[in-house]
This record gives sequence, C-alpha cells and structure tokens, in this order.
Amino acid sequence: MKTYALTDDDVQLVEEAKRKIAALYTEDRHHVGAALRTASGNIVSAVHIEVNVGRVTVCAKAIAIGSAISSGEKQFDTIVAVRHPYSDEENRALQVVSPCGMCRELISDYAPHCFIILPIDGALQKVQIHELIPFKYTRM
Repeated sequence: MKTYALTDDDVQLVEEAKRKIAALYTEDRHHVGAALRTASGNIVSAVHIEVNVGRVTVCAKAIAIGSAISSGEKQFDTIVAVRHPYSDEENRALQVVSPCGMCRELISDYAPHCFIILPIDGALQKVQIHELIPFKYTRM
C-alpha cells in the first residue's frame, strides 16, 4: 500500500474533525466527526447521525460529502474521521478511524482520487481511496 506523509493542511483537517466531534458529541447520538477538504480548499465538517435502527444511521463522512455537494463542490482532496470515546471508556482520547465499507464505496464513487487520513502502524498517514477498495467494478 502506498502511503503519504501528512501535510500541515492535513493536520488542520484532523484538528477540524476533532473540534467538530468535541463540540457536538452526544452519547448514543453523535460519536464520529469528519472533515473533508475540497479541491478548492474549502473544509466541510460534520458529525454522524446515530439512531436505534442501525441501518438508518448515517456516517459523518457521508454527511460531509453530501453537504459539500449541496454547496456546489464536486471535487474532493482529503477526508478524515475522528471517533469520540463513549462515556464508559477509559481511554478518553479522540482517535482517527478508518472509513467503514459503505463510506469507502461512497468516497470511491464521488472522489476516486481522494486521500483518506488513517492510522497505519501507529502513525497518521494518508492513502488514496483506491488503496482501500482495490479492483472496484473491474471489467474483464
């Protein structure tokens, strides 16, 4: 897997995702925040929406992408998700997390060259989405 070092802009993106979930965390409602940098340099952030019926839950990355598209943005550069610990967890640190399978599909459909920031071997790095979902819809 080809990885890339984080830039200062990437660190800023991680901090925005942390700020968003720290400000809006609600037990059993919002525990993941995401931040998306568009190709134009705008940053869009969001929290996930959790409900009791799991398949109705909407990921923060999906909400950030939808918000960016709704604002007229069509090209995306980098996205990151940050998880807030639940109140009963001992480790209280906010942590960057890898996108779920559905978000990988969404990102690869709307931004096939997008970078994803995630923890790899104990350090934050970024990869392109095709590294997380190889051979997508390959035609023979």
